[in-house]
Parts: sequence; structure tokens; C-alpha cells
Amino acid sequence: MDSSLNPLMQAANAAAARARWPEALALLQQAHRSAPRDPGILMRVAHALRETGDAEGEVRAIEAALAADPYFLPALLARAAVAERRAGWRVAAPLYRNALSAAPPEPQWPGPLQGPLAHAKAIVARYAEAMQAFLEDRLATSSSALTPEEAERWREAGALVAGRAKPYPSVANRLQVPRLPALPFFPRHRFPWVAAIEAATPVITEEFRAVHARDHAEFRPYVQYAPGTPVNQWEALNHSTRWSSYFLWQNGAPVEAHQRECPATTAALAEVEMAEIAGLCPNAMFSALAPRTHIPPHHGETNARLVVHLPLIVPERCVYRVGADRTGWTVGEVLVFDDSIEHEARNDSDELRVVLIFDVWNPLLSPAEREMVRAISAATRDFHLEE
Repeated sequence: MDSSLNPLMQAANAAAARARWPEALALLQQAHRSAPRDPGILMRVAHALRETGDAEGEVRAIEAALAADPYFLPALLARAAVAERRAGWRVAAPLYRNALSAAPPEPQWPGPLQGPLAHAKAIVARYAEAMQAFLEDRLATSSSALTPEEAERWREAGALVAGRAKPYPSVANRLQVPRLPALPFFPRHRFPWVAAIEAATPVITEEFRAVHARDHAEFRPYVQYAPGTPVNQWEALNHSTRWSSYFLWQNGAPVEAHQRECPATTAALAEVEMAEIAGLCPNAMFSALAPRTHIPPHHGETNARLVVHLPLIVPERCVYRVGADRTGWTVGEVLVFDDSIEHEARNDSDELRVVLIFDVWNPLLSPAEREMVRAISAATRDFHLEE
């Protein structure tokens, strides 16, 4: 904080100590105008606004603090506390979890934040315990169709979804199916649709070229985080068309306008048994990676599905890595991989790289387990509607 603001802040602190909140707020807002990107001052403004009864103003000040510093721990805790007051502990629990992930190890918790951090830890633990019990009850009927080995796998899946276990060795952002072999790439012969989709490569490429030329604005940034969200490795690509996508299916829903523009591609994909998980799959898109662009290492949403690449336009010096396996793309030859394993892509050429991407079921799951994927995903959604 600028030392020139010390007298102003001292006066504000004195007013706050006497509960003269309108006076304290005026002084703090004056300090904020002098240092508009200081998250500490913004959080003091938020506290004063709450004390004066301006709940919406408090939220705006907290969000402004996070826009200035997405990792500012007092603001992360305050955002969660507001959610808890307004919507209950279940809604607040993921926000408290985010705050804990930004905190130092517990022995190093700052003194003034020890109470709020302990509360956050307790809420996250309560959430995990309640969610696991809810899932075990909800999934009891579905589990009866499983073998003993499959049932153990899904018991662990419930613990993973609830946050009471850690997956090894793959890492999925949403649903981890435990005890599946972590195979970076799957053999093509395991999928009966491969020959047909590969044979359609020329017409699919032709449709891509047409929509890319005609509807270029419909190719949207693949990475789109809201302001104030910690973006970590995605900073360079956030809201950037250097990695753009044109969806035919997105998060389980068809994009009908795009499908009408690409009838041959849509028909070819209709012959593939794509994974169907409500709110998540199937996805199918043209993925365009600009020259000299790197997609950083990351993990996908679930190992219940695999991701397929059908390369359409592949210049030289394009590389793909899944786990420890590195490969290139060959036009017209699919790659099928587990995107819950860390993976990244590079286009070090001076030309555009284009791949058709879509989701299929992991063939290591039985039909009964596919139903468990659907059931656990639906139960997870319903848990958040219980409050």
C-alpha cells in the first residue's frame, strides 16, 4: 500500500473501531480512488459496505478485488461466505474449496485468516461426507447390476466425486472412474467405426473449409474463463481465437445451425457411437490451432469417455503428447486417447492446423458401467439442487 495513504487508512480504521461506518466508508472509498487496484483496500470497502447494509455493493467490491488479484485469499473467502449466507453451505462449499487451494499449508495460515480458513475446511469436509452418503444411497439400485469388482470401482468413484479420495494415476476434472488402465492411446482396431469416419475425411475437410471461409466468426475461442477467474496455464489462450472451435455437438446438445452447414460431417458422426453423458457429452467440433500456438498441459473432464482426433489439415512441425507418448497427426488417420491423462499440443508451423474432435465411450467400461456414468452424473447434478 502507498505510504501516502497511511493517514487516510488510520482515520478509516479509527472510524470503524467506533462503528462509524458511513464515515469509515467515505474514507475507504477515497483511498480506493487513489489506489483502485489495491485488493486490500477493496476488501475493507466491502466490509464497510456490508456494515452499512449495502449487500450488493459488498459483492461488487469483492469481485473487484478478485479481478485485481484472482488469488487474493481474503476475497476468495469473502466470496464463499457471501454465497453461504445467501444460498447455503452446499453452494458455498466449492468456493471454500477454491479458497483452500489458494491458501498456504495449514501451519502457515495467516493469523487473521485462521478462523475463516478453519470454517472453510469444515464446510468442505461436511460437503464431501454428505455428498458421498447421498451418492451411495442414490446409486444403490444401479449398483446391483455390477460385478463385485465393478461395484468396488463405483464405490470409489462416489468417493472421488464427493472429494473424499484422490485419483491415481489419471486426473479427470469432473468424473474419475477408478481402476481403469491409464492408456494414453487406444488401438484403432477396437472401434468398428474407424474405417468409415476416415473414408469421409475429404468431404469433412471440404465442409470445414467452406464454413471457415463463410462463417469465420462462428469459430469461437475454446478457452473462455470469466474475469476474476484464476486461469493458470490458460492465460495466453483465454478468449483467444488462436485456439478456436466450431461445435456440431456441445456438452451433449446438438448445435443445429452448425449441423445444417455441415451435413456430411454430421452424418458421418451419426454412425459413431459417441459417448452420451448429460451436460457433458457428446462433443464434436472442428478445432483450429493457429500457427506458432501451444496448448499447454491439461487434463480432461472424465476417463469414462475417450477423445478422438480426425486430422484434416496438418502442416509440418505439429506435435501431440498424451502422458509420456508423443506423436504427430497424419491426415485422415484417427487418434483415440484418454484425455484425463495430461496432454498438450503444439503447432510450430506457419500454417493452420485443423482436427475434427469428438467423444466416444471408453471401451473398458461395461454396458452396466456406462449406465453408472449416467447415474452418478445425474445424481451429482441433483445433489446440487437439494438445497
